[in-house]
Amino acid sequence: MLNVARFTFNPFQENTYLVYDETGAGVLFDPGCWQQFEKDELLAFIQDRQIRLERLINTHCHIDHILGNQFIAEKFGLPLEIHRGELPVLEAGPSVAAMFGISYTEISPMPGRYIEDGDPIAFGQSKLLAILAPGHSPASLCFFSEEDRLLLAGDVLFQGSIGRTDLPGGNYDTLIRSIRERVFPLGDDVVVYPGHGLETTVGVERKTNPFLV
Repeated sequence: MLNVARFTFNPFQENTYLVYDETGAGVLFDPGCWQQFEKDELLAFIQDRQIRLERLINTHCHIDHILGNQFIAEKFGLPLEIHRGELPVLEAGPSVAAMFGISYTEISPMPGRYIEDGDPIAFGQSKLLAILAPGHSPASLCFFSEEDRLLLAGDVLFQGSIGRTDLPGGNYDTLIRSIRERVFPLGDDVVVYPGHGLETTVGVERKTNPFLV
């Protein structure tokens, strides 16, 4: 059974997720830890529970989701994993940070591994399925556990909303299609862990999300 720990970091109130199983193996998604106290909070959680961090993954590479990439990669000796289509977004990080007026001195490393649609994300005795769902960004990925009925959705789908589509590489029609064709078929009981805000379910969003009803 998977455990999902959520940490809300940086001025954008981004959700960083640590997913780990009964063996103690874990995967960190979207480390947005920016200030030292945020890094300390995350490290304390990992150390207190003796989690063995095995993978570092970005659902997508907007600045709020990559601020802690370098810190985690160096601390745990992990290669960054993204979809290849997110590489231009990752490379634009410094200019985007400057546009928002935030410090970005710990520049993210380049990817050490690329994830494709349908790839299994294995760790411990568990695995997640990578699902390509573009629209918020050029190649956003979601990660699905069939067994535990949960989805790490990045900024694809929120409680009562969807990811913005006005940033470079975003497209409203593409995002709506991604949600309808890649997320909704997973099942109404699936718990959605979004990149901002609180959890929801596929069923609730299918019935009540104003962008999707």
